[in-house]
Amino acid sequence: MTTTVPKIHSFAEFSDVADAVAEHVIHAQNQALAQSIPSSGSGSSPTSNNSTRPTPTTSTTNLKIKSKKEKVVNRRFKIAISGGSLIGVLSQGLLKRDDVQWSKWDVYFADERLVPFEDENSNYGRAKREIFDKLKELGKDTPNVYHIDDSLMDDSQEVADNYEQTLIKGFANKDSVRLPLFDLFLLGCAPDGHIASIFPNDHDVLREKLAWVVPVENAPSGPSRRITLTVPVICHSHRVTFVVEGAVKASIVKVIMERPEKGLPASVVNELAAGRVSWFVDKAALTETYL
Repeated sequence: MTTTVPKIHSFAEFSDVADAVAEHVIHAQNQALAQSIPSSGSGSSPTSNNSTRPTPTTSTTNLKIKSKKEKVVNRRFKIAISGGSLIGVLSQGLLKRDDVQWSKWDVYFADERLVPFEDENSNYGRAKREIFDKLKELGKDTPNVYHIDDSLMDDSQEVADNYEQTLIKGFANKDSVRLPLFDLFLLGCAPDGHIASIFPNDHDVLREKLAWVVPVENAPSGPSRRITLTVPVICHSHRVTFVVEGAVKASIVKVIMERPEKGLPASVVNELAAGRVSWFVDKAALTETYL
């Protein structure tokens, strides 16, 4: 693996990180909603030689113009978020802003722990309490939120398969797509080096190439049963953003940035999504890193 250094934004305080992440999210939102036609990767792109095409009729041209306008109107901001402290960052940074077009958001989860939504370890449950419920209290619009089917939790493979079908419906519709294309994929990084629910020593999950969502059994920390979106899905996103804070993360950030050959999940993402990866960190998380 070559050394790929992503964009790193460092801030003195947690509140500064939250505000900067919020600005980053809004920028991604505005760019996504301004696009008239989804980028390549969300379906087949038209290719032809104009000299071999018949001249379109006026009605055909009008239909194409109308179709293009409809895509503008119906464009959604598709974002994936992980759990943990990231949700607190988003809550602190976004809820106070008036330029978040919540009603145009489609929110998916990078991973989920197979626990009841009321459990403090549920990513959706925490996001609901700290973001979505508060939006309602503030009288603001709410996004479309796509969480796992909690009635299937006894079978982690079934949960993963069902959530993959949710992604297929949200991204593929009637078109064949290789991978979902998120406008923004937001991740944290745990002290042990796992991102989403992709753990450093879980080589089967880390090397998964085909599935969009996979089950995780016997996770070494936290709830043992989970599902996670896979590395190819993460790296296919328009933007991949890590949000990491605290001195407890300093050692793992050093390894990720300075020892990519170790193959930690975040290092793999830095490499495979090179040019589209940003890190937002506080200075405490960089105390051991030489940049």
